[in-house]
Amino acid sequence: MRRALMGSVMMVLALAGCDADWIVVDEAPAAPRELAVSYYAGVVTVTWELAPAWDGESFRVYSRRVTDSDYFLIADVTNCVGSTCAYADANVAAGETYEYYVSAYDYYNDLETATSYSVDVYVPSGSGPPSPNNLRVVALDGANYLTWGDAARNSSDFAFYRVYQDANGGAQYLLGETDSEGFLDLLAANGATSWYYVSAVDGDGHEGSSSVLAEGTPRPDYHGEWLYDFFGQPGLSGFRFQQDEASDPVMHGTSSDRHFRLEVDQVGWWLVLGPAAAVYPVAFETTSLKCQVAADSGCTDIETAPTEGYVTSDQFLESQRSYVLRVTGDDGATHFGVLRIEMLGFDQDSDGLMIFDWAYQLQAGNPDLVAGVGG
Repeated sequence: MRRALMGSVMMVLALAGCDADWIVVDEAPAAPRELAVSYYAGVVTVTWELAPAWDGESFRVYSRRVTDSDYFLIADVTNCVGSTCAYADANVAAGETYEYYVSAYDYYNDLETATSYSVDVYVPSGSGPPSPNNLRVVALDGANYLTWGDAARNSSDFAFYRVYQDANGGAQYLLGETDSEGFLDLLAANGATSWYYVSAVDGDGHEGSSSVLAEGTPRPDYHGEWLYDFFGQPGLSGFRFQQDEASDPVMHGTSSDRHFRLEVDQVGWWLVLGPAAAVYPVAFETTSLKCQVAADSGCTDIETAPTEGYVTSDQFLESQRSYVLRVTGDDGATHFGVLRIEMLGFDQDSDGLMIFDWAYQLQAGNPDLVAGVGG
């Protein structure tokens, strides 16, 4: 709100001269323009623009609570960027309304000209949204994927999340911000454990309490592969089963060499086949891509691929399920592969992605899915 400013700063005309025939009048500096004020995250920011006649003068920022009778000089500002100046006032209390005005100050002639009006702002109180719930870290090859529940989103003033890494020695690092319940940390290194927590922020910048800590340790293997949605990042949406880890299985979604690509729409996540692939249309409920010798009795996987019944239509995908494909390999022969969907979600830029494990039978025509890369 603008308020007319009366009598706050007097413009002083300094008269100088010893000769009665002439008088020198020092011209007062031009008043600042477009005075504005805003509040965010415990700080009031005062902004203004330089007048066209500005001649390098500094600025003085004055403030008071609306319940106070007098203004107080709170800052001298000499560094402006371009034609705009700003001052951040962190010395404010919740529940109070503050009023500000700014003056241009000519230090050499001791002349000061204030804005013709003041602006006020209310400092709200707030503790931020609730803590994000159910934080989980999925370890990938050279990355960690974080996901959490949407309990904080149910708060009426929810705005976005902040994702932190909790390092050794108690230091915390802000990794990024996102408005989705997912974050892909591409800075995580294989073999190194990283700890994370997440907080939610409201529209006024108030940050709520943090989630519980969760950890992830990336590792190099055929578990934890990921693809992006073709419509979000087409260059990272295609996939081709490979015979060894020296070859990157991820490729552009339009490549004719792909066995499939990932597409995401309003319905969900889809496996869209390439020209040399078919998929078995029934998803298998599994608990693991491959059950090892020491696996518990409840472990379920796909040991043998079906030999017929494959289709070339798009396949709807669901997490925690395995899908079997029949593809043409690098040798021009038919091979079988399997992928198990670990998670379907979004990253910090709201791009859809799929995290999955996969295995590929190297022997042509053999439906046994155990002996092969990733198996």
